[in-house]
Amino acid sequence: MSLKPIWIYLENGTYVEAKSFGFCGTKVGEIVFNTSMSGYQEIMSDPSYAGQFVVFTMPEIGIVGTNEDDMESKTIHASGMLVRSFNEKPSNFRSTNTLSEFLNTHESLGICDIDTRYLTKMIRDNGPKMMIASTEVSDKDELKKILDNTPRIEEINYIKKVSTTQTYTHTNAAWDDVNLKYKKASQILGKKIIAIDFGVKRNILNELSEVGLEVEVVPYSFDADQLIERYKKQEISGVFLSNGPGDPLILKDEAIKIKKLIDFKVPMFAICLGHQLLSIAHDYPTYKLKFGQHGGNHPVKNQNSNVVEITAQNHNYNVPDSICSIAKVTHINLFDNTIEGLEYIDEPIFSVQHHPEASPGPHDSKYIFEEFAKRL
Repeated sequence: MSLKPIWIYLENGTYVEAKSFGFCGTKVGEIVFNTSMSGYQEIMSDPSYAGQFVVFTMPEIGIVGTNEDDMESKTIHASGMLVRSFNEKPSNFRSTNTLSEFLNTHESLGICDIDTRYLTKMIRDNGPKMMIASTEVSDKDELKKILDNTPRIEEINYIKKVSTTQTYTHTNAAWDDVNLKYKKASQILGKKIIAIDFGVKRNILNELSEVGLEVEVVPYSFDADQLIERYKKQEISGVFLSNGPGDPLILKDEAIKIKKLIDFKVPMFAICLGHQLLSIAHDYPTYKLKFGQHGGNHPVKNQNSNVVEITAQNHNYNVPDSICSIAKVTHINLFDNTIEGLEYIDEPIFSVQHHPEASPGPHDSKYIFEEFAKRL
């Protein structure tokens, strides 16, 4: 295929020309880097990346192509991807489309022939930046003007764009490596949970089903009073708060509704954004990390077992250390000693910042889903 020129401008004044292998157009977003060695399709279709450009530190991208089974949602939510070297011809028996076809179908930018080491070091040293990339506009001043007049990521409520609009029951369980398909949900525990969709990954729902739970997924605009009534009537056994994109402090209404569930002592488990919203609902505001944690190789220490788990991470925000006054810290990130897991004192609520479903990534933390099921 013939690569087209694409121009990139960052809010710190960085201006470069690279090559485009995906959708042609103009996109704005926050640039972050991800250190995962595999799973670029899962990353790009993860709703938590809405409004972001992903720099892949793995230099060779595109090798395994793409396929429908590896989608974490219905579409790509990231603004685009930046890679050192794009491989046009996939070499994988499961591949049904090239990465370029995948990006074009879902209208996401693909940028290659760019120094991803330089970009990664810049983000690491100075934090994520707002960025614009365009195959249509090459003038630096015009790119700057568009970027300056576009809302920043922390000003946009992305969960309205990524959450389901209709309630549904999730029917798949975990991936079967032998038969190469997803197992069907068994619901063997006879317990139903509500999964509140702030941008949930399919494999999180799969893992909840895998441990025997019936999973009913509801939109972000859930009715807390209705869920409490259903819990009182024993129609549901608990609530799961999902991952999702953007700054959690924007989600004031959601935090108020979660506070109602907390006050009624509804059993809850949360991952990533849900973990952060629980902190906010307890009146402990989150803060933004210097450059976030995005990758599949982050060591986390389980404080209860003293076991180090290698985990998958994807977040720019974290809960404050002061929350230790109302919650027990169950997991610690060994890269920077930030809080990775909490169990709230005298409340049937626990949460983790990392992704125990690890798609992509290691499976050291999958036991957390079983722990949730046991507590219901």
